[in-house]
Amino acid sequence: MRVINMKNSKQILSSLLKTTQMGQIGIRSVLDTSMRPSLRKALESQLQEYDNIESEAHAIATQRGWELPELDPAVRAMSNMMTRMKLAGQNADSKIADMMIQGNTRGMVKGLKDIHQFAQQDEQVCALSQKLLDTETANIRQMQGYL
Repeated sequence: MRVINMKNSKQILSSLLKTTQMGQIGIRSVLDTSMRPSLRKALESQLQEYDNIESEAHAIATQRGWELPELDPAVRAMSNMMTRMKLAGQNADSKIADMMIQGNTRGMVKGLKDIHQFAQQDEQVCALSQKLLDTETANIRQMQGYL
């Protein structure tokens, strides 16, 4: 029988923060690419959503006197480099949409695993986790039209 390692509110919030930061890095790394104006507008909107959720996570942490670790700078650099490599060649819109869908899917899987390992009833953290999952679901739907 496998024992599930339960997570506390601070761990869930930290994971959520890193997911929003990865989403922002992914979007920012493609914004200087030539793409359809509608795709750029969608990505800028998604970037703002991630920024808002990140701000909410920081606000909850601050209220509780927690310091949450930021995403490792090496992870940021590797993500940027991988994006540049993947965008080489034709049909940038489709490649960007594909990368965004993959990133949002990874974020959703991570978020769902976290929620299933969350032992506490913490309304603020649960609500923000659900908001991120809903955002990622909407982002995937939005990007499907650009594949």
